[in-house]
Amino acid sequence: MQFSIGQSEFVDALSAVSNIVPARTPLPIIGNLLVTADGDELAVSATDLDISVTIRVPASVDDPGRVTLPARKLTDMIRALPASLVRVEGQNEHVTVECEASQFRVHGLPAEDFPSFPALDFDSGVGVQAGLVERLAAHTAFAASTEDTRPILNGVLWEMEDDRMRMVATNGHRLASYAVETGNGGRRPARDVIVPPKALSQIGRIFAPDDELRVAVDEKQIGFQGERGVVFSRLIEGPYPNYEQVIPRDNDKKLVADKERLAAALRRMAVMASDQTHRVRLSLSADTLKFHVSTPDVGEGSEQMPVSYDGSELDIGFNANYLLEVLRYVESDEVEMSFKAPERATVLKPTGEESERYLCLVMPLRLQE
Repeated sequence: MQFSIGQSEFVDALSAVSNIVPARTPLPIIGNLLVTADGDELAVSATDLDISVTIRVPASVDDPGRVTLPARKLTDMIRALPASLVRVEGQNEHVTVECEASQFRVHGLPAEDFPSFPALDFDSGVGVQAGLVERLAAHTAFAASTEDTRPILNGVLWEMEDDRMRMVATNGHRLASYAVETGNGGRRPARDVIVPPKALSQIGRIFAPDDELRVAVDEKQIGFQGERGVVFSRLIEGPYPNYEQVIPRDNDKKLVADKERLAAALRRMAVMASDQTHRVRLSLSADTLKFHVSTPDVGEGSEQMPVSYDGSELDIGFNANYLLEVLRYVESDEVEMSFKAPERATVLKPTGEESERYLCLVMPLRLQE
């Protein structure tokens, strides 16, 4: 094997896939990257056995071949080289890396031992832009659970209708739903799927926003294929909760506030909030929203801001971090919040056209007497 590639291009390719490699694994081959030189490109692959990725970049290949090399060492080595041409030459499991005055000899493992990737039928899959998948995931994946008590909530539900896609995520305390029109002309996979957020995050690492992807699904796997590479992931199995049942339809108290001003006030109040609950009290009255936080042994704080509020006076508590995460993905200048009672779920939506696409639900916290 012998190829040459620019140092920055090599670093970008390695960085795009190396985050998949687990820090510790009983299988040494999983700690390696599969490097394949063929034609006029270099393919770099990684897997943790649940998620598998390949990125392809242009390279000057003099002698085709493939080898697996230690992911962390190789990435750190190439990143430390000067911004110049990197030459890689090897035979079997041993390669030499040269760049200007630097030279390294790296020992790898047989490429034949690297796990094979799933075989999916991309020809019968659905076409979608990478940027659209990334947008859906960004607006929802933050709400997925990170605990092991209910594994089904660790994933993002991806509903793919004939001409519409929706992603939904929840951890039982908050929920995010985002839908977009796709114009697929009646083509869709056989079923909805539950995808790990880590797999969805790889889309932005491997593909450009305007890249056209083919999405294929079987009983246990999902795959995304584009010119720059491919991403495979195991699906999370099991029925997803009926999220429609928990979205309130009778919230009759409406508040509209400046998004940036609301977020800034919440960030200030969060400084004094409890490290365990992050609880902030919101007091709503005509044209005014008041914030208050009180934490024993820490202190207290208060603030108020003008809002448009239609409803009776209401005191309600929230995890400030949950509200701030939602506001981060609200793309309008103002945000609408609707309430029913201090113990009932609050719905947050953008104003304007985005209000039909994006919806978030946050469960309140019990206020201290």
